[in-house]
Amino acid sequence: MNLLTKFAALAVVAGGASLGGQAQAATICFAFQDLETEFWVAGHKAITTTLTEAGHQVIERNANEDANRQLEQVRDCVAQGVDGIIIIPQDGDSATTIVREAQDADVPIAVFNRPPTDLSRGIVVVADNATIAEAATDFVVEQALENATEDRQLNALIIVGDLGDPNAVGRRDGFRAAIAKHEDRFNVIEVASNWDAGTALANLEAAVTANPQIDLMFTSSDFLFPTIRSVLEPRGMWKTAGEEGHIPLAGLDGDATACQLIKDGYVSATGVQDLYFEAESALTAILAAIEAGDTAPNEVIEDPGFALTQDNLAEREMDMWGCVLLADGFLNR
Repeated sequence: MNLLTKFAALAVVAGGASLGGQAQAATICFAFQDLETEFWVAGHKAITTTLTEAGHQVIERNANEDANRQLEQVRDCVAQGVDGIIIIPQDGDSATTIVREAQDADVPIAVFNRPPTDLSRGIVVVADNATIAEAATDFVVEQALENATEDRQLNALIIVGDLGDPNAVGRRDGFRAAIAKHEDRFNVIEVASNWDAGTALANLEAAVTANPQIDLMFTSSDFLFPTIRSVLEPRGMWKTAGEEGHIPLAGLDGDATACQLIKDGYVSATGVQDLYFEAESALTAILAAIEAGDTAPNEVIEDPGFALTQDNLAEREMDMWGCVLLADGFLNR
């Protein structure tokens, strides 16, 4: 299924909403924290394209990673009398505040992918980050153990996201759960990124300099694979599977870059968030709430996700949103 077919299927969902029993256009405020990664770019496109093509009006607000600014933007949307809000929040705590304010103002709100700290209010669409990260890490753990030529403790490096984001916490927990199955074999090295490529670069440089023997690596977001390459390649550590010195690499998100790197043999696995399922779930739920006149819908919709690996690439490639984008020529634009 190509990208246009995906969007067409979503548009059918969004176009099915009716307000007060009549087909009417809804006005949706889409407030997002930024569009730094492929996941956020693709999610933004899926949501805005689907809504506008179904005849709904979208008011977009980019907070540029400023939680206070995002709160003010949402308050402005409420003052404009929007029918509903979809938000990609800056962090879990600010999301909780924004959901509460929207519901107190009788405006239904859906949180896309990055959950609030308090899951009891609002429509929350979120991936099972811990389970997805564990599955991806399990794959590279087995590769690292198979590659070990001597009975020694191995170094497992994780690039951690912003721990104010529940997604980052879940991904670290999943990584550690996989490592804990062989805890006597692994030493864990944590590298902070705060979801910032510059921060990740500086800290990864320092970590690899201090620990030149890295036996596996997990990045909490696929958008950091280019950063990882920029650190490993000059050291002769950026190798494909089968080459001497190859480091089993895993990530999480399922973006187009990760898809290409798995195809090329540099990356072994990535945990996949089903972006199109999450977009459809958010749109279906918020439009249904508007139609029903429910100003305070409360529901957690979980995306179970899966791990795309070098072993299952042939059969599951097009289940990963990044591979759909890659087939659509995303990396060549």
